[in-house]
Amino acid sequence: MPVQMGRRPLLVGLVAGFIAGPAQARPPFRLRKDPQPLLSPPIQDEAGTTRVLGDFAGRVILLNIWATWCPPCREEMPALDRLEGLLGGPDFAVLPLCIDEGGIERGRGFYDEIGLVNLPLYWAEPLRVQLALAFIGLPTTLLIDRETREIGRLQGPFDWGSDEAVRQISDLL
Repeated sequence: MPVQMGRRPLLVGLVAGFIAGPAQARPPFRLRKDPQPLLSPPIQDEAGTTRVLGDFAGRVILLNIWATWCPPCREEMPALDRLEGLLGGPDFAVLPLCIDEGGIERGRGFYDEIGLVNLPLYWAEPLRVQLALAFIGLPTTLLIDRETREIGRLQGPFDWGSDEAVRQISDLL
């Protein structure tokens, strides 16, 4: 006989995942055993150069898709800035990909407003990013291996300064 559940417990269970804060005490990614190739939207840097994900091959990349109008995105950017300062270099980079309709200038204004100093700034057209990377909601973060294949994906905010995040990324370097 099927177990019946009342509407209230079911709704509470469904809503709890949406109102929970950043995940704690666990690594951010469940690593894929089968790395997946990625399509790349055109990515613009602050100098106006158009790049693709393949331009970053050879390093582990933490690709964070964000927008200035997204409160959880804004909240996690300082931790991503510190992570880039701690681990960034020839083997690892945080690639924050702003998808604001206002372009890269809006992202620059936000960086200046909150004092981000370690993170580079990249921008891409929102629809092209959506079509290439098939993300649902912001922020979405992809962990990309040295061959520019996706090895992990996280939807929603995370505490990028946590020991678990630093350890999981460091173990890949």
